[in-house]
Amino acid sequence: MNVKLVRLFGWFGVFTPVLGFSMIFLAISTAPWFSWQGNALSDLGVEGLTAAIFNGGLVMTGSVMAVFSLSVYEFGKEDRLGKAGFALLLLACVLLMGIGVYPETAGRIHLQISVAFFVTLPVAIIVNSVYLIRRGNRELGALGIAAGAVAIAIWTLPWDGVAIPEAVSAASAGVWSTATGFWLARYVEEYRIDDLTE
Repeated sequence: MNVKLVRLFGWFGVFTPVLGFSMIFLAISTAPWFSWQGNALSDLGVEGLTAAIFNGGLVMTGSVMAVFSLSVYEFGKEDRLGKAGFALLLLACVLLMGIGVYPETAGRIHLQISVAFFVTLPVAIIVNSVYLIRRGNRELGALGIAAGAVAIAIWTLPWDGVAIPEAVSAASAGVWSTATGFWLARYVEEYRIDDLTE
């Protein structure tokens, strides 16, 4: 494992939710018609400046998260569960970018990619968190499992529009990304495994 890469790319996990929510709220600021109760966040990606900000923001956020996934890969590449967690996280990154590339105006493919993203993301978080527990970081692992559970459970409630469950799911992922990214960026000796070297 290259610890320097783990630490460097870990910071991108901290930056991912900051960028993502900044772009979402910037898009909302240009859309006075938007309703948290009645709309989906993807409604922001239909036309005009709002769409450019929202869709561009999704692509940028997915790209930054993909860089973060390299830290996850470097950290867990010696273990099957670790590699599975990386693969799922990278898939979620690609799907997030896909939502921006194929907005609602693209038709059915947008819904398919969106559903795949909101299913894959919490699973990726939970798998990576279980791996962290195996590596000895029970507190961060438990936080991640809780975040993944919230990201799933929010969809079981009835909603007129899906903007709120989308935002809650994304915020849960953001908590995990920030906490995990910060920990990886400051990767400390007590969690080192003897057979891993810089």
